[in-house]
Amino acid sequence: MNGPVFLSVVVPMYNEEEVIETTYRRLVSALDPIGETYELVFVNDGSRDSTDKIVRRLGAEDARVKLVDFSRNFGHQIAVTAGMDYSSGRVVVLIDADLQDPPELIPEMIARWREGYDVVYGRRIARRGETWFKKVTAATFYRLLRSMTSVNIPVDTGDFRLMDRKVCDALGSMREQSRFIRGMVSWAGFKQTSVEYVRDERFAGETKYPLRKMIRLSLDAITSFSTKPLKFAGILGFVMSAVGFVYLLVVVYQRLFTDTTQPGWSSMVVISLLFHGITLSLLGVLGEYIGRIYEEAKGRPLYLVADKLNLGETASDRTGGTKPDAKPLPETAEAAYRR
Repeated sequence: MNGPVFLSVVVPMYNEEEVIETTYRRLVSALDPIGETYELVFVNDGSRDSTDKIVRRLGAEDARVKLVDFSRNFGHQIAVTAGMDYSSGRVVVLIDADLQDPPELIPEMIARWREGYDVVYGRRIARRGETWFKKVTAATFYRLLRSMTSVNIPVDTGDFRLMDRKVCDALGSMREQSRFIRGMVSWAGFKQTSVEYVRDERFAGETKYPLRKMIRLSLDAITSFSTKPLKFAGILGFVMSAVGFVYLLVVVYQRLFTDTTQPGWSSMVVISLLFHGITLSLLGVLGEYIGRIYEEAKGRPLYLVADKLNLGETASDRTGGTKPDAKPLPETAEAAYRR
């Protein structure tokens, strides 16, 4: 494929052998009619099945198929980051391999981009094939996060989105270890809009975001974009100290001026357990933030690449996973490219 690439589609993968070939076929069917050059950047996040072998076979038949093969599993958000690092398109689309987000929506996203928007994200108006627990917890999380941070993170959205190259490069300059891509895109700003769609149930295989990983992602999101838990911990500590001091005055008054005090340890045990439980909870909140500081202080690269397919050397290879700042196109050239 000669000349500049118009569109890069980033597809993170983890044990997707049952669906990845269908994903490729649907992407090609959706993108060919657009009439623009494109590449499909598949990122193998340490899969233990034959996912990488299938992509290698597809890449041998179609040079537009690129593969970034991690040395181990680094996580979904890191895989998305690597895909953006290795992409070269004027616009970049992020989409999961499970086909819950429809590739057929990409042309509409491109149309909105041509209208002048820098970010076009998919907003889910319904979620098929998911339990009521997943729907309720997801809705609660998005609204809780929105209330806790000053960054306007849209509700009912995932990582399925289109981004202009300048947005992608801006994200590439952010190398924090605990990543929440959709929050980072919102923090970066630029002109953003949404397209609505109904999210399908998973095409095949099992979800790669069980409850444990969802909780981890939630913690990453909250600690990356809000310090309110720390403020709440301080307020709660002050309130409990005040309550303890008032109770101390009550006990002293009862002991000196009344005969209502009862011997025994029940009340002391209850109070001790309550205060120690709250103290340990507050230490846990502090520990989450301190742990993230520790991870950042080590300065390790976000990921390590074991192998690549249909990709030359990139800035990410030369700089240990950190892309240098890219110069944006002149305004006139950018406007012409949108047309």
